[in-house]
Amino acid sequence: MTTALKSYTFDGNFRMHRAGHLKSPTLVYETWGELNTAKDNAILIFSGLSPSAHAASSKDDKSPGWWENMIGSGLPIDTDKYFIISVNSLGSCFGSTGPASINPETGERYRLTFPVLTLEDVAEASYMIVQHLGIKCLHTVIGCSMGGMSGLVYCVRHPNAVNRFISISSAARALPFSIAVRSLQREMIRSDTKWQKGNYDLGDPPITGQRLARKLGMITYRSTEEWTQRFGRERLTDHARIEDQFFAEFSIESYLEAHANTFSDVFDPNCYLYLSYASDLFDLAEYGGSLAEGFKQLQLKKALVIGVRTDILFPIEQQRELKEGISSVCSDTRLVELDCIRGHDSFLVDMDAFCPVIDKFFESCD
Repeated sequence: MTTALKSYTFDGNFRMHRAGHLKSPTLVYETWGELNTAKDNAILIFSGLSPSAHAASSKDDKSPGWWENMIGSGLPIDTDKYFIISVNSLGSCFGSTGPASINPETGERYRLTFPVLTLEDVAEASYMIVQHLGIKCLHTVIGCSMGGMSGLVYCVRHPNAVNRFISISSAARALPFSIAVRSLQREMIRSDTKWQKGNYDLGDPPITGQRLARKLGMITYRSTEEWTQRFGRERLTDHARIEDQFFAEFSIESYLEAHANTFSDVFDPNCYLYLSYASDLFDLAEYGGSLAEGFKQLQLKKALVIGVRTDILFPIEQQRELKEGISSVCSDTRLVELDCIRGHDSFLVDMDAFCPVIDKFFESCD
C-alpha cells in the first residue's frame, strides 16, 4: 500500500520539557496542498490522543483519514488554498518516536525508560517539523481535544510564529473530572497482570486493561442523549448459555466491546499511558503563575473556540474560559457553542455542524 507519510529525524538530542532527552527522535507527518512562494499559507493540525497523522486521504494514500470531510479541495480546510500539515504526536505509536520505539542508545525499546512526556514536548516536536519545512509563521494552528492543548502551548511558546488559532473541544488545563477518568483508565491498564510494569510481551499485551480503559473513554466521549436515541434499551438476541447472562445483554454493551477491541488491536498500551498523563500535566497557568498571565503570552490576530454543550470531558464552561482568556489579548476571538448530541466526539462525526463554522472562519481570512 502506498503512503503519504513523510519522516523527519532530529539530528541530536531533543530536550524534554520536564527532564531527560531523546536521541535523534523521528517524527512522521503528512501534508496536503502546496506551500506557496511566500510560505504564509501553512496550517498545522494537532490531533487528539489516539489518531495518527493521516487526517485525510490523498493521491498517495486513498484510505479515509480521521478528518476526511474537513480537509480537501473545496472543503473547509481547503487544499486548493492552504498547505496543511498533520504530525503524529511525539510519544504515539504510529511512526513518531514513543515508548514503543527502539532507544538508539540501548538498542532496546524505551518502554518506561521513555522520559516524562508533556504536551510541551508534543508542541516542540511539531515546531521542529515546521522549521524543517522552512515555514517562519503559520497561517493557522488547529487543535482538537488533547491537540487543542498542544496547539495552545505551541501558540504560547512561539507567539511570533502563529497568526491564527482554532481550538476545538479543548481547554487551558484539565479539570478534576477529566483527570479522574484518565487516572482510572491508566490504572485499568497497569492493573492488568500482563502489563508487567511496562515490560509486556508485544505478542500478548495487557488487552483486558486496555479494553476496559477504552470502554470508559468511549462513555465520556459521547453523551447520554446519543445513547438514548441510538440504543435505548435494545437487547441482543444471541444469548444461548447461562454464563452469557452477564455479558453484552444490551446493544450499547456490544457497541462498547467492538470499539474497545478495535482500539486495542492498534494502539500500544505504554504509549496510551504516556499521552494520557501528558494531557493531565498540561496547565497554561504554569506560564506566568495564572491563566490570565498565560493567555498574555499569545500574539494572535484571530481565534476561534468551538465547544459542544453535551461534552462532559471538555465541558462548555472550559470553552467559555478559553474564549475569555484569548479575547483579553486578541479582540478578534469568537466562541461557537454547538448543540450536537454526540458529546466530545462530535468534532469527528458531526461534520454538518462543524464544517460551516470552520468554513466561515477561513472565508473571513480572505
